[in-house]
Formats: sequence, structure tokens, C-alpha cells
Amino acid sequence: MPTLPVLPSDTASEQADRPAPARALSAVLREPLVHFLALGALLFAIDAQLSPGRNPTHIVIDASVDETARDTFRAARQREPNAEELAALRQRWLENEVLYREGLAMQLDKGDAAIRDRVIFKSLSVIDARLTRPAYAEATLRAWFEDNRGRYDEPARFDFLEAVLAGERSEADIRALVERLNGDPRGETGASLRRFKARPASNIEQSYGAPFAEALAAATPGRWLAVAGTGGWRAVRLEALTPPRPADFETLKNVVLADWTDATMARLRSEEVARLAHKYTISVEADAP
Repeated sequence: MPTLPVLPSDTASEQADRPAPARALSAVLREPLVHFLALGALLFAIDAQLSPGRNPTHIVIDASVDETARDTFRAARQREPNAEELAALRQRWLENEVLYREGLAMQLDKGDAAIRDRVIFKSLSVIDARLTRPAYAEATLRAWFEDNRGRYDEPARFDFLEAVLAGERSEADIRALVERLNGDPRGETGASLRRFKARPASNIEQSYGAPFAEALAAATPGRWLAVAGTGGWRAVRLEALTPPRPADFETLKNVVLADWTDATMARLRSEEVARLAHKYTISVEADAP
């Protein structure tokens, strides 16, 4: 959004010579509320930019401008603006609109990620307003639930310990540590202990690798073992394994409906954007060597 110039302070005599709306504008511009209204002005400008058939040289100050100005003023000041204040806010909006259009004409928006993101968001809002959620049957929800069970089923969870040696440790070091721990756990091992509670299988696999997760799942609770995982060998002991528990559709029906709705609307939104993309010639340039 263009940065508005800083206006010089008025002397008392200069203020007295100005008509009432001008004095109101000067007073309003010095208030912190102006900064709050700047975002609204930008959104107004984006509204105009996205309007079909917009004439870049025709600026319309309609009822929506006054309505939004009143809403913003009311939120900041807890009262309605008077006529002079509303006129001042309308003048500020007009100045911002002129500056915004001049900036677009000079292509000052190019390379500005903030402006680009706001325009994209506004465009998506326009698309969303045109979309309606399709009708659904319970069979549709059940089928979607089954296809996406990974979201809802309670995974297997592991409680385990890891004995950690300081510094570099080889496979031989870890196996020797495991032997000492299984022989006399009260003896001095030179290792520190880490405790993990209720870690889901997917988390363990992501952190330590699939072979580690499989070895832990097959381990005998209460016995130390040496396991190869991401980052090297580890000495671990399974404490408890909570088996996976399948989710119940009826219990989660409202959650499933919300998730299905989000996924369906995202798909419809992507389809609409793809339809709009047909208006453009799209080329992909190969990366330079």
C-alpha cells in the first residue's frame, strides 16, 4: 500500500482560515485512528481493482465506503462519526484510492508480496462466495471416513527408555552398554536416561526410522536392546505398548462432516481456479543451466 506523505502541523491562524471540513480532516489525520483506517482504505482499493468492468479513471464513493468508514470509526472510538468526521474520512479514502490507482499505473505493486497476497486472498473470497457445498448422504461420509481412517484411528503408542552415552558411540559401545544394563542395571554405566511417554508409532518412525520402530514394536517389555536407527545405534527398553484403537464413525460424525466439507470445498475451489486458468496461456521455462 502506498505510504501517505506526512502533513505539516498547522498553526492556529492557518487552521482558523480553513473551512470546517478541512479543519476536521487535519484533526483526523493527526489521530492514531488514521493508521487503523489505512487497511480499510487498501481493502476498498482492492475491491475496486477486482470489480468487473472497472474504469481506472472513474472513482465512485458509494454507500459502502461510508458504511465501512462508520464501522471502523465506531470500533475505534465507540461512537458514530459526526458529519465533519465522516467527510474527513471520505476524503482520506479518496486520497488513498487516487494514490493506489496511481501506484498501479506506475506498476509499483510489482514485486510487492504483501499486495499480491492480499489480492489473492480477495480473489479467493470472491470464488468462495460463489461456491456451495454439494448435498451429501451418510454413505458418502462413511466412505470418506474409511478412505481417511489414518486421521481418526488412535495409533499404537509406546512408552520407552533410552540410555544415552556421551560423545561418539559405536555399535560395539551400545551393545556393551546393553549387556551391562541387562546384567546389573544398578551398576555404573556412564549413561544418562531419557524417558518417552505415549509416543505414536508414526512419530517414532519419523524420528528414528522404520527399522527402529519395527524393532521397538517387537521388543520384550522391560529388557534393554541395541537398535540401529537414524543417527546411529541406540540402547532402548520398551516399557509399555498401547495397541491401536479404531475410531468409531458415529462418535466422530460431526468431525468427519466438517473435515469432508473442508476437503470438498478445497477441491471445488481448485477446480474453479483451474477453470479460470484456461483463459491464460501458460508456459513453463526450463531452468537455466
